[in-house]
Amino acid sequence: MNMQLLSRRKQAGFTLVEIAIVLVIIGLLLGGVLKGREMITNAKIKRVENDFAGVSAAIFAYQDRYGVLPGDDPSASTRFSGTWAGADNGNGNGSISGGWNSTNNSDETRKIWKHLRGAGLIAGPVDNTSASYQQPSNSFGGLIGIGFNLYNLSGHNVIFGAIPGDIAQILESRGDDGVPRSGSLQAHSSQTVYAIDSQYDVAFRQ
Repeated sequence: MNMQLLSRRKQAGFTLVEIAIVLVIIGLLLGGVLKGREMITNAKIKRVENDFAGVSAAIFAYQDRYGVLPGDDPSASTRFSGTWAGADNGNGNGSISGGWNSTNNSDETRKIWKHLRGAGLIAGPVDNTSASYQQPSNSFGGLIGIGFNLYNLSGHNVIFGAIPGDIAQILESRGDDGVPRSGSLQAHSSQTVYAIDSQYDVAFRQ
């Protein structure tokens, strides 16, 4: 008799109530994960917008203080503490020259970051290492750079590299016309729409 009871207990499975509870718990966990990812993505998007505003403000503040653009400043090496050389100065022609994602420390688009760091407008070292000239990273892993007359934009622009297509769509919907090649936010693309499975270098007009 005891052996029969033991056998029945071994064969017993989950009740419908227990299965329902497990499914509810799994649903809550999945919902929490998805909500967490959404919150992280939204925070990254907001950081892109804040970084654009912050970089723009730093450039305008530098220009207001010293009467020249950072990176193009012909007297930067004598203004700030740290390690400087004459080669760190710009040519003072009123534009920041060089590729926005340059790796050449002699380009003004690299010097700008050392000038801004020297002025205390952004964080970072002020010495003779490449870290002083290095472009910051954006929240999606690409670089933040400065370009001149880039894409269909005139003047100086702030570029965010390697932005996923779906994120570029969101940025456009929050502040522009939704088209990669027009408006105040543009990308390195001849497309009329952003492909969600592609990455874009997105330029913001200052």
